[in-house]
Amino acid sequence: EFFTPIYILYYIYALLHSPSYRETYKEFLKTDFPRVPYPNPSTFWQLVKLGDEIRLLHLMESSALDNTITPYPIAGDNIVSRKITKTSPGYEAIDEHFGKVWINDDQFFDQVPLLAWEFYIGGYQPAQKWLKDRQGRELSFDDILHYQKIIVALVETDRRMKEIDTILYPQASNNE
Repeated sequence: EFFTPIYILYYIYALLHSPSYRETYKEFLKTDFPRVPYPNPSTFWQLVKLGDEIRLLHLMESSALDNTITPYPIAGDNIVSRKITKTSPGYEAIDEHFGKVWINDDQFFDQVPLLAWEFYIGGYQPAQKWLKDRQGRELSFDDILHYQKIIVALVETDRRMKEIDTILYPQASNNE
């Protein structure tokens, strides 16, 4: 296989999704362009692969999204009428890891990982913002499926972010 410039994009995308990288360069990232270290030949291709996987998740083009993890068990009018606020988050914990995301008084997405519900991309939480943006609207079958895929994308992004950290900072992950 030939090297192409797109591999650099995938490498950078992976790097920018490393929680340890973000923490290390937090102040610098707020004020300037990110520092992109020269790739390490022993980890470059692993990061290219993970960066491409995250890119596909974010574009909603990954085959991983075909396996939804959040049932939508109750039939109804599918109207998003639950307001999501600080005092009424719309998320009801089942246990410490999973909960129900209510769209109205009768209907909910079940088994939503708390990690997906609280996940930030940039300055917002996609699992919450998507529902807030549809307040008062009826969700179609495709909308319901799309939301289920968003949850998978967030969980899978988190999993890959942790994997990136173990590649970039193996000494830190061995100490945990």
